[in-house]
Amino acid sequence: MGAITSKEQGLTYADAGVDIAAANRAVELMRRAVKSTFRPGVLTDIGGFGGLFALDTGRYREPVLVSGTDGVGTKLRIAFMLDRHDTVGIDLVAMCVNDILTHGAEPLFFLDYLAVGRLNPERVAAIVEGVAEGCRQAGCALIGGETAEMPGFYGPEEYDLAGFVVGVVERNRVITGAGICPGDVVVGCASAGLHANGFSLARKVLFDIGQHDVDSFIPALGRTVGEELLVPTRIYVRAVLPLLKRFAIRGMAHITGGGLLENLPRILPPGLAVRLHRGSWPVPPVFHLIRDLGGIAEPEMFRTFNMGIGFAMVVSPDEADQVVAELSSHGEAVYKIGEIVRGETKVSLEG
Repeated sequence: MGAITSKEQGLTYADAGVDIAAANRAVELMRRAVKSTFRPGVLTDIGGFGGLFALDTGRYREPVLVSGTDGVGTKLRIAFMLDRHDTVGIDLVAMCVNDILTHGAEPLFFLDYLAVGRLNPERVAAIVEGVAEGCRQAGCALIGGETAEMPGFYGPEEYDLAGFVVGVVERNRVITGAGICPGDVVVGCASAGLHANGFSLARKVLFDIGQHDVDSFIPALGRTVGEELLVPTRIYVRAVLPLLKRFAIRGMAHITGGGLLENLPRILPPGLAVRLHRGSWPVPPVFHLIRDLGGIAEPEMFRTFNMGIGFAMVVSPDEADQVVAELSSHGEAVYKIGEIVRGETKVSLEG
């Protein structure tokens, strides 16, 4: 009997746009990056049906697992435009681990979901390397993930990213904001720029109204528009976790979509408000550029962007200076940006 010809084989999965061989190559290219994130507790290699992680119950009396999930959003469009894909994975991890950090949780392991229109193994490996870098910065293991090739759903050069993190905190050390009191100080850690929020508005202003493109050099920024927009989200885990053992941190907020105006009230007990002081921290030039080009009012800027503060903590006035000094020693730019007052649960800007 002769060899089976391609015509005799009939239609294949590859003919429909899904390349299993490319998927296998992508796994091999990402293997080293993924394994570089492994920490004690990981029990499986990559490629299995599930990721196993053994919680060190000897460290905790009453461990509480804290989970979070998020994506990168339309910041991915900048990666497409620049054809640079090794940083958005950091954003993905940051958006998740910074969220669970607000409850005092140490990130343990992370999973990613990558959906692509056409599976380019080298591009997938670059994306996952970014995820691995984010995990290394956060100290958590990239324990599993899924890459789905979806031709006809996404364009050939398009993809989307989602991430999932699980962390742990001792039950009696869970931070909820319940202990926040009038007179407490709001301490803010500087952002690296836009992070991964407000990109629909930022792109409309910079590209449509301002008529810039990703290669436009902006003297006020000291770099091109694309370089500025692709700066990864800052991960605060390694700087903040040690503080929780030394200080009575009363509340923490990750400043994401909604900005300072929407995120700080989420941690306030009833009857308390936040008063922020304009000028108490430097606002990065990118926000001034977007404001001026778009003619955007201050409340809208503060409701859309982080305005230079990526993570905020509420501490007692007695410990505020020590907390600032400790965070500074870990390389964070930190500012006392406001205080807690009695009033309707909201944020006011003064000064």
